[in-house]
Amino acid sequence: MTLDQIVMRAAARSPGAIAVRGPDETLTYGQLDALANQVARVLQELGVQRGDRVGLWTEKSARAVAAMQGIARLGAAYVPLDPLNPAARTRLILDDCRIDVVVTSAARASELRNGGLERLRFLLVEDTGPARAWTSLGSVSPEPLPGHGLGDHALAYILYTSGSTGTPKGVCISQRNALAFIEWSHELLGTTPEDRFSNHAPFFFDLSVLDLYAAFLGGASVTLIPEALAFTPKKLVELVLRERFTIWYSVPSALILMMSEGGLLEHEDLPFRTVLFAGEPFPIRHLRPLRERLRSARFFNLYGPTETNVCTAYEVGDISPERTEPVPIGHASCGDRVWLADEATQPGVGELMVEGPTVMLGYWGQPPQEARPYATGDLCRQLPDGGFEYIGRRDNMLKVRGRRIEPGEIETALLSHPAVREVGVVTTASSLEARLVAFVVAADGTKPTLLQLKKHCAERLPRYMIIDELRVLSELPRTQNGKLDRRALRDLAPRRT
Repeated sequence: MTLDQIVMRAAARSPGAIAVRGPDETLTYGQLDALANQVARVLQELGVQRGDRVGLWTEKSARAVAAMQGIARLGAAYVPLDPLNPAARTRLILDDCRIDVVVTSAARASELRNGGLERLRFLLVEDTGPARAWTSLGSVSPEPLPGHGLGDHALAYILYTSGSTGTPKGVCISQRNALAFIEWSHELLGTTPEDRFSNHAPFFFDLSVLDLYAAFLGGASVTLIPEALAFTPKKLVELVLRERFTIWYSVPSALILMMSEGGLLEHEDLPFRTVLFAGEPFPIRHLRPLRERLRSARFFNLYGPTETNVCTAYEVGDISPERTEPVPIGHASCGDRVWLADEATQPGVGELMVEGPTVMLGYWGQPPQEARPYATGDLCRQLPDGGFEYIGRRDNMLKVRGRRIEPGEIETALLSHPAVREVGVVTTASSLEARLVAFVVAADGTKPTLLQLKKHCAERLPRYMIIDELRVLSELPRTQNGKLDRRALRDLAPRRT
């Protein structure tokens, strides 16, 4: 089975059931299936072939979901891009994985053309425009194309993450990788056609895979939450009450905001039967009242870097008032095997290693992962019950609201500003309080301002990598071997109370 066949089978069983509720329109399974076939035919006319990559640079919508399905039906892979990416970053990714066709808006297509990518061809999600517009699908046959016969190891999608070398890197996920995760999720959740999934995560974030495909596998419906609402707590709570979500999946930051500023716990008729969270630690002081309020719901902490989908899971039971230690990341899931590599510097703590069906094919343009275990870079401790507890990172990677950030990528962008000679980037706090702080040594005595560097970042980086604070130093702290001392920088970072 492949990702597109999940929808085909659901459409054959229940063509009139709601599949996707988007900000643009609502599609039944029958409509989604037919629309995906039409998209596939149009993309084929634009030159897309099996094994190609197709860019998806647009806001979340039912049309975007149909585009994903259409791409899969050609045996191609979709590459979802942050709709708020600056055009320069999008061009970098399109060039990196040699994309020739992009599903996008007319305005974004113009940005790419003006940036020198004349080779690109477009399918517009709008009804009119200078390229192949969405309304042209109406004249295209909704019948399926001949089967592409994809194997388990065929590339399904590429998710670009922050790269330590200063440029984003593409994580290549196969049909087998994705389906191992989705089928496990479906069994864990016991999904039925009566379930209503929320899709809080953007499509370029790996959390969205469960929202969409676990819903489709169970014949359930999924409601797409627009990016503009993702961290707007009062409107999110209103949406929860209106849509009656039975399954919620997000980073803890969103749930914390919904409780602290959206009044989530004030409502007696919350519909959740399952709450899933991932991407960052969920502080016990925030998780406890939610767990107590939803006593009949199941709570799961899902863990796994983009390179492994989800590889461990922990079901959260009652939380005692005395408990202060963090929620564990749990035991191996999805058929994976996980273990700790020895770390002599910290007895009892090691780097979490993963091998199994969810581990990626590899990074785009680099040697394949093949059957080698994946080293997560996360330091963990094994608990008496055999599960694992997350301790921290062995490298410099940062997390802001669940988004993975390599400080080297921000530092590379800042170093391209003429007023910056040296730079180090750290975060302060975590979860909702996380802030990116840049420590800069000015070039030629010219002191840059925070506004200047924010604008500079905004032209090169996604919004979640734009610095929040700036400190100008005469020199950066160094370790004895001359490397940047990030621990000393964190000690210098401002503390918020």
